[in-house]
Amino acid sequence: MSTEDNKRDNTGDSTGDDSAGTPGPERPADSLSSETRLANRYGAPKPGLSARTKIVLGSLAGAAAVGAVIFMAIPSGAGTLTSKDVGFEIPDAASAVVDFNVTRPADSTVDCAVQVLSDSYAVVGWKTVRIPPSEDPTVSLSTSVRTDSLGVTGGVNACWIVEQDS
Repeated sequence: MSTEDNKRDNTGDSTGDDSAGTPGPERPADSLSSETRLANRYGAPKPGLSARTKIVLGSLAGAAAVGAVIFMAIPSGAGTLTSKDVGFEIPDAASAVVDFNVTRPADSTVDCAVQVLSDSYAVVGWKTVRIPPSEDPTVSLSTSVRTDSLGVTGGVNACWIVEQDS
């Protein structure tokens, strides 16, 4: 090896096999920020809602919530229909007696579906009871229901106002 070869090796100008550990040429740094590069690649981000729009939407949502609460809190003028189970008796496997109260508009005819359930919650007895109009809006009733098998509980399933034919 000559002196000139040593000089080339020391300066890194050699084209030998020892270039594997040296880094490759560096890329010039671009002046674009990462946000600009992302916007160029995927498109610019969509602008958000303005503060005024957020305030208007929030106010509308609040007003709707208040309106819904008021609507649910005020009872309807048509009168309400409610039923309350008072008790039941199971004298044998073929019958049950159900006691209940119904509050309805005094001038309305009401039908109530009374049911008896087994220990597996199957309906074993069902009866529709008609309640005629009366002066008192709340009536207490006791009705006997035939059952297919032994029941363990009884009560009112639903009540509804019967429309009168004119």
